[in-house]
Amino acid sequence: MSIPAPPRRSSTDSWPAFLEQAVDDCFDEMVAIRRYLHIHPEPSGQEQRTIAYLTERLVEAGFDPRLASHQRGLLVDNFEHGVGPRVALRADVDALKIEDAKKVDYRSQVTGVMHACGHDAHPTMVLGAILALRSAEAAGALPWPVRWRAIFQPAEETCLGANEMIAEGALEGIDAIFALHVDPSRAVGKIGTRVGPLTSITDQLRIMIVGRGGHAARPHESQDPIAAAAQLISSMYLFVPRATDSHDSVVVTIGQIIGGESANVIPETVELRGTLRTLSHRIRERTQAHIHQLARGLAETSGTKIRVEFIDGTDSVVNDEALTAVVRQTASDLLGAANVEEIDHPSMGSEDFAQYLQNVPGTMFRLGVTSQNTGGAPLHSPMFDIDERALAVGAKILAQSVVSWFDPARH
Repeated sequence: MSIPAPPRRSSTDSWPAFLEQAVDDCFDEMVAIRRYLHIHPEPSGQEQRTIAYLTERLVEAGFDPRLASHQRGLLVDNFEHGVGPRVALRADVDALKIEDAKKVDYRSQVTGVMHACGHDAHPTMVLGAILALRSAEAAGALPWPVRWRAIFQPAEETCLGANEMIAEGALEGIDAIFALHVDPSRAVGKIGTRVGPLTSITDQLRIMIVGRGGHAARPHESQDPIAAAAQLISSMYLFVPRATDSHDSVVVTIGQIIGGESANVIPETVELRGTLRTLSHRIRERTQAHIHQLARGLAETSGTKIRVEFIDGTDSVVNDEALTAVVRQTASDLLGAANVEEIDHPSMGSEDFAQYLQNVPGTMFRLGVTSQNTGGAPLHSPMFDIDERALAVGAKILAQSVVSWFDPARH
């Protein structure tokens, strides 16, 4: 499979071609950076070495990066053209606690940790984009001044990193923001875009069930929190969807059950941890109230005490129409309109890029990374990988979208 050839450009439209060539010129370096990050992943909250490595690469390239106070995030500015609008590019850098099962030279060397969600590719593409922008500016190839900031963000997987970087001033003076996310369901050379909601509102769910422990042979002498937990999980899985309009997406998932020490002992407590995912604040509030109601009813019938706690995670990514149009036009010119696909429905996954969008308009697009030879395994899979040709595609779209956004006709 080959990446679609870009349409021919006229001689009066030379700056996109210059940026394309600038990305191609640093492609080998981008592959090396992505592979280094893939070999040396760090989980959320522990990204100091990752940021130190990116800092070294940026300094070597002549940039003056600004390290966040927690040393797990990084800002790079190019505001040399005075006052005026400014745009940001965001990349996340954290890995997941998953064992890498691939048989490749760049397989993770950190036991139990790997980049299974593309957070090695994302910073690589943002780095490639700003290298191309700086090269074009130095050559006088840009049609108008551009002012950009690159945000290298930790802890996306725990939905903490965006707010950390905002607190570090990542959005100060910024008027718009672009981001991308790798998409193994799409082929290299294709992207997906969507105006409006792209991801879900995601809340953490914790439920503590307190009963009375006892002997496994005499459950009648206890108030079994495990039995109550099983009934509550079943009730949520059955009755939350039945109480929700089929047009309104709701996903409740329990991913952790903590309780008990011995096979022959009924424990005192059981803790459930999971997530609630919705697409509107109205459905979110109603579903939370419904889960509280189910817990109260079960506590009464089981004789246990049940405490339900919802911890705000991240809001929905809501893509700005005008910025999405910039990405669509840029990608259509680069890849051909047939390779710019509409995302029909929001994902029920979470993405803390939403936190930036609470402050400035922005858009995130899905970047195809799969070919017949590489990729195809889903996100968060131990076999996840990408066709690295996608690195150039993503960097080109980001760089050209930045320049297009500064078109004087838009401002």
